[in-house]
Amino acid sequence: MSKKKVEKKQKAPPPVADINVTPMVDVMLVMLIIFMVITPMLSKGVSVDLAKTKNPIPMQAADKSDAIVCAITRDGKTYLNTTQMPAEDMPAKVKDLLTNRVDKTVFVKADSRARYEKVVDVVDNLRAAGVDNLGLLTEQVQEKAAKPATTASAQ
Repeated sequence: MSKKKVEKKQKAPPPVADINVTPMVDVMLVMLIIFMVITPMLSKGVSVDLAKTKNPIPMQAADKSDAIVCAITRDGKTYLNTTQMPAEDMPAKVKDLLTNRVDKTVFVKADSRARYEKVVDVVDNLRAAGVDNLGLLTEQVQEKAAKPATTASAQ
């Protein structure tokens, strides 16, 4: 009689019911760090210290990607969006940007320490370009921490 070899099939290990989240956490931490580093660089236009007001009017349209923003820096330089240009050259460029637009609003953000003469010069030039609506961008005054409540003692 010949012996037949009986081959046994190896069984696959049972499936693991635990989810390994370590790679996912690693990827998420890397993405978080990337976003934290890049987010400050995404600020639109030139950064200036805006004048502070107590009752600002929210202007969400100024945050849109196609908004026209004129900036006046502390040292008197004028910018159209991110391009530096003299205030006298703005009317022609703004006219080109405003053609075929429904919303003809231009936003002006000036440094709080900029000379008022420069701000008026930019506003005059924008009016010469046919701008009907001007939005002056400001920053809301941050209220200081509430003073500790004083208690009166009865005697």
